[in-house]
Amino acid sequence: MTSLGLVITQFYEELAEEMEAVALEKLDSRTAELAETVYVRGVYDTPLAADRLARRENIDAVAVLGAVITGDTDHDQVVARTAASKLSDVSLNRDTPVTFGIIGPGMSSPEAYERIEYGAEAIPIALKLVSELP
Repeated sequence: MTSLGLVITQFYEELAEEMEAVALEKLDSRTAELAETVYVRGVYDTPLAADRLARRENIDAVAVLGAVITGDTDHDQVVARTAASKLSDVSLNRDTPVTFGIIGPGMSSPEAYERIEYGAEAIPIALKLVSELP
């Protein structure tokens, strides 16, 4: 059975709760179990949490869920790009699938709610990677 670690950002709390609920619906309890969930403040904080989970012997993959909403500056672009790069580093350095269920940047709050399903796809993608990688 595949053991999954989950990192969820809390900056947009209501959005995060909905995203977590949709993601957990995608967790197939016949083939996978949720080993641990780590809640962090924002997307920028996800690489360290993902790395800590990926280090654990009992975790086969890590899925990261969150949202980056656009503001008046390019801050959303910087945060999303940095997180994507560092999460990729975690995956490669730990030889553990780390999937990117972060929606955004460049979207409004209503657009983020419309894309919750896309972020939640990080769960089945993580499980598929574990089963497909030698």
